[in-house]
Amino acid sequence: MPTNRRTTHPPETDPRFDAPLCGMGVDAETRCAHYATERDVIALRFPCCNVFYPCHACHDAVADHASQQWDAQADLDERAVLCGACRTVLTWRQYLNAEHACPDCGADFNPGCTTHLHLYIRDRTRQAPQ
Repeated sequence: MPTNRRTTHPPETDPRFDAPLCGMGVDAETRCAHYATERDVIALRFPCCNVFYPCHACHDAVADHASQQWDAQADLDERAVLCGACRTVLTWRQYLNAEHACPDCGADFNPGCTTHLHLYIRDRTRQAPQ
C-alpha cells in the first residue's frame, strides 16, 4: 500500500543544523535521497515556508504546500543558501558569484545545481508579458 508523504503539519526540522532543515535521507552535509554526490553540499531556503531543503524534490515530498521561488531582482541579498560543509548561510548573490565553491570554507559545490536555478529563483525578465 503506497504511503502519502504529504504532511498536514509543518515537518520536523533536523536537529543537527542550526537553521531549520528538512528533507529525505539528509546526511550531515545536506546531501539527500535525490542528490548525493560528494559536491551536493548545499540546502536552499524556500520563501514559502522559511525552511531549508537540500533540493526541490525534498520540498515537494515533505512540505504540505507548493513551493515558491525567490525573485531574481528583489531577493539576491536574501540569506538562502546553506553550505552543508561549514554551515555558513550565503546570500543568493554570494552563492551565484562563488564559482561553485563555498567562499567561507572552500567546499566544492555541484556545478550542475545551476541548471536547476529556475526552480528556486524566478527571473521576471524571462516571463511572458501579461
